[in-house]
Amino acid sequence: MPNPVKSAGQNNPAKTLPFEEALQKLESVVEAMEAEDLPLETLLAKYEEGAKLVGICQEKLAEAELKIEQLEKTAAGDLKLKPFDEKTSDE
Repeated sequence: MPNPVKSAGQNNPAKTLPFEEALQKLESVVEAMEAEDLPLETLLAKYEEGAKLVGICQEKLAEAELKIEQLEKTAAGDLKLKPFDEKTSDE
């Protein structure tokens, strides 16, 4: 059964949201769901929106974690970013 939250092949402009903006929107969705007496259809729509925002936040955090893992100390003790080879990381 396909996952309705993830639609393969669709270009999602929301994925370009900065982490902070996605997190802020997610917080407002959660607050609205907790504070308001909403009809089921509205709650489902907000849940779906929240799930998409969670995915965006997780993706951004994973990218940040990868960049942090790529930092290495040089002989002088300075940190530098190692080049990232996407071909080897996806295997």
